[in-house]
Order: sequence, then C-alpha cells, then structure tokens
Amino acid sequence: MNRLLLAAYPKSYRSRQGEELLACLAEAYPGRSWPPPREVAALACAGVQARARATVDDTTRPWWLDGIHLAALALAALALVPYLQDVWHWALHIDPGQHAIAFHFSGWYPWAGGPTRIRLLPYGLLPLGCLIALLRGKAWIALPAAAAMIWAGATTHGRTLFGDEGKAGLSYYGLGAPITARDLALSGALCAACAVLALCRPSRLRRRSYRWLVPVVLAMSVAGGLHIISVSPAFQRGLFVLEVAALLGAWVATAATGDYRWLIPVAAVAIVRTQAIVVRPDAFMQSFPDLVVLLLLIAPLPALAIAAQRRQGQAFAE
Repeated sequence: MNRLLLAAYPKSYRSRQGEELLACLAEAYPGRSWPPPREVAALACAGVQARARATVDDTTRPWWLDGIHLAALALAALALVPYLQDVWHWALHIDPGQHAIAFHFSGWYPWAGGPTRIRLLPYGLLPLGCLIALLRGKAWIALPAAAAMIWAGATTHGRTLFGDEGKAGLSYYGLGAPITARDLALSGALCAACAVLALCRPSRLRRRSYRWLVPVVLAMSVAGGLHIISVSPAFQRGLFVLEVAALLGAWVATAATGDYRWLIPVAAVAIVRTQAIVVRPDAFMQSFPDLVVLLLLIAPLPALAIAAQRRQGQAFAE
C-alpha cells in the first residue's frame, strides 16, 4: 500500500528515490502496510510540492500558457460534473425513468421506454469531449466543442438534439447559484480559453495521459449506478470535498514554487461562479449564508497571490 503514496510524486522522483522512500517507511513503521494519517498527509503534501517544482522547472512553455490550460481543464470539468449520470446512462443504454436529472419526462432517448420527448445526445458529451481533447493538448478539437456549448445554450434549435436539459435544466450547483447551460459565462470562458490555446502554438501544450480519465469514468459509474444527481446532498458533499482538496493543492504548489500559474484556474472558476451569484442572488444554497459563500469563492485568490509573493521574496533573500 505504501507504493500508492509514490503516485503523488513525479516519475523522475520515483525512479531516483522511490525505493529509498519505501525502505524508510518500512523501517519506521514495521509490520504496517500504511503509515499513520499524519505521515500520509505529509507525504502527499511533499508529493504535490515535488510535482509543482518539476512543472516549474519545465521551461518548454510559458507559465501563463500552462495556467490557461489548467483553467480550461477546470472549466470543462466544472461543466461536465452535473451530467456524469446522464452520459453514463446514454453510453450504456440505461433508462433511469424518474431518476433522470431535472427532466419532466422519462424515456428521453429513442431507445428508451415510456412517454418520450426524443433527444439524440446528452449535453454532457460536449464538455466531456472538450475535457478529453484538452488533456491530450489538442485545443483545436476542444474549441469546436466549447463553441457548441455556447450554441446549445444560446439557441432553441438544438432542443431535439440535446433536449431540455441542454437548454435550461440544472447544471453546476455548488457553493453558489446554479449555473444552467443557458448561462453563457461558463461556456464562454471555456471557449475563450480554448481559443487562446489554439492560437498559441498548440504543440507546446502539456499532454497528459489517458489515465487521468480513470477518475472521470469512476465518477460516472457511481453517479449512474446510484442515480446521484447534482442537487442531491451526496453530490454536494462530494463536490465540496473535491474543491477543498483542489484549492489546498493549488495553495501548496504556489507556496512551494512562487509561481502564479495555479492562480489562473482558481480565478477562472471563482469569476464564473461569482457571476452566477450576482445574476441570481436568490438562488443560493440554503445551507450556506451568502457571506460565507462569497468568502469561499473570493478568499483563495489573494491567499494564492500572497503565497507566491512570499515564496519569491524568500528565494530573492536566499
């Protein structure tokens, strides 16, 4: 089990010091397959820092281009999350009936039973395709998918293609107002980021392994198998935990390197969500006071900037 902790470290670190780290853990905690929680947290934090330093040391691309790439990935994931169940059911030809997400009818595919209002594709295929293309560094493929998201939200001609869910159904519903496909701030920001990436020599973009899609497939399986929709408490709690972990990871990476690239995706997500709150202030989650929600959205930005500035100051002093 200790080898799972090595996954937090970059490949170069694992090849050089992986066996030494495993030997130290076996010596420090004999007979245990897993170190204490405090040690696990420390090792995970050190792994994030090592990965961040390796990213900064890679000078094949400017920091701002990498930051925009990360922002586009975060926005594509943000747009996909509410439709995990929908895409899973479509891929496996499952008719969820009354468990469908925010639909007013059941049997919403040509092959499904019951009263139908036929649509051909789930709206979630658009952000999914965009996410896969961005992971592989192919912004020229992600750009048309992001543009199609804008078209689906801005027009009424695609109702047969994507159905009502692609037009006005519930979309992202996190620590703020719900964002529907009709709200073009999310899809517009994603399209703008993809356009910048496509114009700035896409060959310089970082290409990530398809293994990064394994958590997405697992999330689809859980959401589809348990019929977890975006307004359910389980969805909200799980998404909150993921967001907190992502923010902590961004803070650790920024504090370790003094690099501003991780500020860009945090800022992009915060702007999109704050815009939804400003447009629909009456749609806040009832379990969070408005002030707390705004603080959770805005506070990470100056915190990351201060962490980067302090790190740069320490490096200059040294």
